[in-house]
Amino acid sequence: MSALFSSVLGNSQKLDGGAMFGNAPRAVWSKWMEPDAEGRIDLACRTLLIEIGNRKILCETGIGNFFPPKLKERFGVEGNRNQLLVNLNTLGVQENEITDVILSHLHFDHAGGLLSDYQEDKAHELHFPKAHYYVGKTAWERARNPHSRDQASFIPELIELLKKSNRLHVIESSQCELLPKEFTFRYSNGHTPGQMHTVYQGKERKLIFCGDLIPGRHWVHLPITMGYDRNPEQLIDEKEALYQEWVPEGSFLYFTHDPIYCLSRVQCLDGKYSARDLVKELKREALDL
Repeated sequence: MSALFSSVLGNSQKLDGGAMFGNAPRAVWSKWMEPDAEGRIDLACRTLLIEIGNRKILCETGIGNFFPPKLKERFGVEGNRNQLLVNLNTLGVQENEITDVILSHLHFDHAGGLLSDYQEDKAHELHFPKAHYYVGKTAWERARNPHSRDQASFIPELIELLKKSNRLHVIESSQCELLPKEFTFRYSNGHTPGQMHTVYQGKERKLIFCGDLIPGRHWVHLPITMGYDRNPEQLIDEKEALYQEWVPEGSFLYFTHDPIYCLSRVQCLDGKYSARDLVKELKREALDL
């Protein structure tokens, strides 16, 4: 069954460039992405909409607009409403048309868009009232029982709302019978335990939603990892294993945090991996898969 792919931006954010580039020196990464006066760089929170048959399947929801003003300022979240919903509407897609939401993991900048906008003294509610939500078992358990090092990355309210929704599916394998057969999952543990990457299988090639395994084009280079990663050396090994499959077949990487590009292939020249065939936007496009 053929599918249409759309890159849909949510609210953008700003995070410390040093944290985003791990042990890469500022003299290197600041040439790739210019920091602001506080050392922060601009980051997208980009989702992927896949329309297949009568399904509208959304990979992640971005950061949203759930933060109170103090935290919103700290993380440089832009916009006064949930920009994902605005951009879906621009595409002609209403919130209640989304049938499925797949979450790679439950860090706030990947799942916060599920929550309603911040209003003082008002409890959050979940967006996408007709959608089923999917998350990997290990990522779910990590969110419920986080380590002190990454506890602040999770949203306790969201965990409880998902539990009570009766529409949450905790995935333990590489496939889910509730989703079309073209959808499989690949797992990584270097960034956070059990990060679940959506893989769309075409006739000859695949597309993978990279999440925080490869946040953008600069992180395609094997040694580049984030300070937020739980196990950077393991993450490098996970990237290399992916590239060994992806380079020969010309499959696609989908980026959530790159401020400019949403999609690329990967190439290996003189033993160094980098992004090629970069794409800025997808708008109901049928990819060469």
